[in-house]
Amino acid sequence: MPRMPGFRWFIAGLLFLAAALSFFDRQVLSVLAPRILDDLGIGNVEYSQAVAAFTLAYSVMFTLGGRLIDRLGTRAGLGLTVAVWTLASLIHAGVQSAWQLTAARFLLGASEGGCFPGAAKGVLEWFPARERALAMGIATTGGSAIGAVLAPPLIVWISMHSGWRGAFVATGLFGGFWVALWLLFFQQPADSRFASPRERRYILDGHEVAESKDPPWPWRDLLSRREVWGLSLTRFLLDPVFYFYMFWIPQYLSQERGSSIEEIGRLVWIPFLTLGISSLIGGAVSDRLVRRGWSINRTRKTVMAAAALLTPASMFCLVAPDAFWAVLIMSVLMFAHGFWMTNYMTLIGDLFPSSSTGTVVGLTGTAGGIGGALSGLVIGRVVEAFSFTPVFLVCGVLYPLGLGLILATVPAVERLQRHAA
Repeated sequence: MPRMPGFRWFIAGLLFLAAALSFFDRQVLSVLAPRILDDLGIGNVEYSQAVAAFTLAYSVMFTLGGRLIDRLGTRAGLGLTVAVWTLASLIHAGVQSAWQLTAARFLLGASEGGCFPGAAKGVLEWFPARERALAMGIATTGGSAIGAVLAPPLIVWISMHSGWRGAFVATGLFGGFWVALWLLFFQQPADSRFASPRERRYILDGHEVAESKDPPWPWRDLLSRREVWGLSLTRFLLDPVFYFYMFWIPQYLSQERGSSIEEIGRLVWIPFLTLGISSLIGGAVSDRLVRRGWSINRTRKTVMAAAALLTPASMFCLVAPDAFWAVLIMSVLMFAHGFWMTNYMTLIGDLFPSSSTGTVVGLTGTAGGIGGALSGLVIGRVVEAFSFTPVFLVCGVLYPLGLGLILATVPAVERLQRHAA
C-alpha cells in the first residue's frame, strides 16, 4: 500500500472539505430563495418556518450528533453525518410544497449538527498538541469560512445552467464523493494504511490517541465541570455575533448605507474571506508559540485575549465614510474571530479526552445555536425600533466579556481527569 508523505494534512484537508460542504449546502436555499419561493408559490412566512426548522434541528443535534460520533467513532460517525445531509440535499431537489421544504430543511439541520464535533475529534486524533491549533483552524473555522465565500457565486452559476433543483443535486453529488473519500482514507493513525511508520510514531509519541478507545464521559461528569459551563456560556454570548454578520450585514448595507444588490454582492464575502485567512494564521501562531516553549495554557489564553481585545475596533464601522470602509472595519472583528475560534476549539481538545471531545463541542455548539436563535429575534426588534447602531455596539464588547468567562471558568488549560466515583 503506497504511503502519503504528511498524510495527517490530507486528513485535515478532508475535514476542511466537510466543513466547507456544510456551509455550502445550507446556503443554497438562502442564495436562491427568491427563485425557489416563486416556483413553489410560497411566501415569507412559510420560508421563515423552513429556516426555523433548520436552526432548531441544527442546534439540538450539535449535542446529540457530537455524542453519536463519540459513540460510533470518527470514521463511522462523521461518514454517517455527511451521508445523511447529502441525502437531505438531494431531497430538496424534489420538494413541491412548503411542508416538504420544511421537512427537508429539518433533516439537513439535524445531520449537519454533527459536522464540527466530528471535525474537531478528527483533528484531536490525528495531530499532536504542537500542530493541533493550525489543523483545527483548517478543519473547522477555515473550512466554514471558505464555504461561505464560495457558495454564492458557485450556486448562482450552477443554477443558471441546471436550475435551482440542479443546484441541490450538485451539492448532493459533492457530498457523495466526499463520503467515498472519507471511508477510503480515514482510519485511526495507528491503523492507517497511508501514513508512514515514521508519521504514525510522530503522531502517537506523547499523544493521547489511546483515549479515543475509552467510553465517553457520562453526562453527569461533563455537566458537573465548570469548564463545560464556561465554554458553553461563552458560545451562547459570541455565536450571535457570527450569526449577525452572516444574516444581517446585507440588510444593514441596504437599509443604512443605501447599497444596491450588486454592491452588496461585491462586499459581503470580504469578512468571511478574512475569517478564513485568520483562522489559519491564528492556528499557526498558536502552534509556533507552543514549539517555542510556551505552555499550552499561556498560548491559548494569550492568543484569545489578543483577539478579544481587538474586536471593539469593529464599532468604528458606524462612522465609516461609505459601505466599502464599513465592511473593511467589520472585517476586523471577523479577523479576530478566526484567531479566537480556532484556539477556542483547540482548547476543548486540550481539556477533554478525545473520547468526549465530540460531546463537549456539541454542547457548546447547541448553546451557541440557542443564543443565535434568540438574538435573531432581539436584533429584528432593535433594528425596527432604533437602528443597527446598538447591535454593533453590543457586538464590540461581547468578546472581552467572553474572555472574562473563559479566564474565570478555565483556570488552567490542561488535560482534565474524571471525578472519582
